Amino acid sequence: QVQLVESGGGLVQAGGSLRLSCAASGRSFSSYVMGWFRQAPGKGREFVAAMTWSTYYADSVKGRFTISRDNAKNTVYLQMSSLKPEDTAVYYCAAGLLYGRSDYYTPVAYDYWGQGTQVTVSS
Repeated sequence: QVQLVESGGGLVQAGGSLRLSCAASGRSFSSYVMGWFRQAPGKGREFVAAMTWSTYYADSVKGRFTISRDNAKNTVYLQMSSLKPEDTAVYYCAAGLLYGRSDYYTPVAYDYWGQGTQVTVSS
């Protein structure tokens, strides 16, 4: 069992930066592929970034967002820069036993989810 708690969301002006954190409890954190997803009002949950043995990003955030993890701290991060109003959403981290799989970009592949943290980007 893995519990995930996100933090770091907030209100920021367009062009600004935020760093989201996701702290995991439980054992074997390093065994899990970690992903970030987001959900804007009235829209479905969409892939943002994932870290397997490599890092993967949605086209909409490539070059602006960076996913990283610290296995010693059981924490995954999402550094967001050059934020745009369209980045406004609730951001979720997720964990799944997905090493060797190619479906890291689909929400249904993940086993555990955090409660989400709101990111609002004003224009």
